[in-house]
Amino acid sequence: MSLPAEGNQLVNVVVLLGAAVVAVPLFKRLGLGSVLGYLAAGLAIGPFGMGFFSDPKSILHVAELGVVMFLFIIGLEMQPSRLWKLRGEIFGLGVAQVVACGALLTGVGLLAGLSGPAAFMAAMGFVLSSTAIVMQILAERGEAASAQGQRIVSILLLEDLAIVPLLALASLLAPSGGAEHGDPWLQAAIAVGCILALLAAGRWLLNPLFRLLAAAHAREVMTAAALLVVLGAALLMELGGLSMAMGAFLAGVLLSESTFRHQLEAEVEPFRGILLGLFFLGVGMSLDLSAVAREWPLILAAVVVFMLVKSVGVYAVARALRASHAEATTRAALLAQGGEFAFVLYGAAAAAGIFDAHTGAVLTAVVIISMAFTPLCVLALRWLLPKPVPSMEGVDVAKDLDGCVLIVGFGRFGQIVTQAMLARGLTVSILDTDTDAIRAAAKWGVKVYYGDGTRVDMLRTAGAENACVILICIDNPHSVNHLVKLVKAEFPLVRVAVRAYDRIHSLALAREGVDYQVRETLESALAFGEAALRVIGVPVEEAAEVVQDVRKRDTERFELEVAGGLFAGRSLLYGNMSSPADGKNDQPDRETGETAASPSA
Repeated sequence: MSLPAEGNQLVNVVVLLGAAVVAVPLFKRLGLGSVLGYLAAGLAIGPFGMGFFSDPKSILHVAELGVVMFLFIIGLEMQPSRLWKLRGEIFGLGVAQVVACGALLTGVGLLAGLSGPAAFMAAMGFVLSSTAIVMQILAERGEAASAQGQRIVSILLLEDLAIVPLLALASLLAPSGGAEHGDPWLQAAIAVGCILALLAAGRWLLNPLFRLLAAAHAREVMTAAALLVVLGAALLMELGGLSMAMGAFLAGVLLSESTFRHQLEAEVEPFRGILLGLFFLGVGMSLDLSAVAREWPLILAAVVVFMLVKSVGVYAVARALRASHAEATTRAALLAQGGEFAFVLYGAAAAAGIFDAHTGAVLTAVVIISMAFTPLCVLALRWLLPKPVPSMEGVDVAKDLDGCVLIVGFGRFGQIVTQAMLARGLTVSILDTDTDAIRAAAKWGVKVYYGDGTRVDMLRTAGAENACVILICIDNPHSVNHLVKLVKAEFPLVRVAVRAYDRIHSLALAREGVDYQVRETLESALAFGEAALRVIGVPVEEAAEVVQDVRKRDTERFELEVAGGLFAGRSLLYGNMSSPADGKNDQPDRETGETAASPSA
């Protein structure tokens, strides 16, 4: 039985969503990132995989809106003043990288036997890195707002701008001289006019429009207006022969200082995520496996050579402009691929007769495969780059310490514990491995020593054997368990108090025989609960009694749980908050690790 047209369309939507839902979590679980998951899913369901789709270009045409919305959100984060500060990176670093990589890759094309114009167009298409892939990876790594990330964003913006003169050059380099493609000066004038029109609308129209719509108190209208701004700016730039993504970015920048900025970001974000994923699926579908099978030695060699040469160019420019080795290597790995604008440029070059359809298909396959390799290149950085060595300037290594109290870990928990010890006048030795935290503590008059408290030699030199008590305040449960076992084995007579992560961790520590443990969120949660009761009108005395009763019942319940384990009959002063015993919900509590039907005193 055949489905009607509407049914086939619904099947296509279900297949797209299903492929993404299956592939992306799987690839992220394997540590390969979401981008590679989308590309693999697109390849699997495309015309050269299971054949659910026969025309990936139609999907790409719609999915490009995901890139457009992504650039709009980036623009919202880039105030004009901030963008002005990046002008050196955009027009200095960006131009230097495009010129250097373009020259190197053009040389590769000439050596491969391409004509001058064809080698130049092939090279410049590969120079334009994938904004979508790079920004997605930066976002997943949490580096988009860092100084290094901002320099990469600047390069991507310049490359987006470069598509305009490159498309004009495609007309000029055409064998016929580009006469049939119109006057390039007229095209440039139209492009400038569109940019000026967008700037004028952003300056005098957008904010009054959103104030008017906000007064109507219609959420769906604000959503429609946000989409109108993004798509309208993209359309205006496309009419001017520019990049749609650049138009959306400019619209975002113009609204970045608007009072409606956060509202706009919230309205566009859901559409951005879905459409950007659809874009990556479309790119995966576009990979012509039959062409790859026929020309795989040529395509594989081109991918390797183009990515290596471009990486060398990116690294050389970065180092020439005084970037560190680590930053230059990271930038080279992130920007080694071709990008989505290569499809546009190669299409224009093929239409102008600069190279034939076969060359265009091979180059397109090279770009797509390079995009798929990018997440793997980023993963390879873990092995290429050594772990950063912390600066020891102003930091002393623990040696021959003799404090009465040894504190391991000087994070937010350890800092508060330290105050109590110092207020009592006790001699304190503190170990931590965060050199920045150690230097910050010194500014406040607290001496913290550098040392890994999970090593027995470091504990000995820190005076653990003669300490009155060892306070373990680190926040990694596995490291805590290792340290407790180490202390109990090497220093059995020293008292140990431990910061526990949750109730399950507390039980494990109790069975190790520590002298005291407390969940890190216990007292703050109890204080919060008591304050909340007072806020809603419960008398102060009654609120205190309720919280004290919770503490008492939980302490008794905890002792029963420990007694049922390895330490029957042992009385411990543990304070642990859990779900009320008379609750009716049998689902496990995330914080306590037990159900509401757990045994209670």
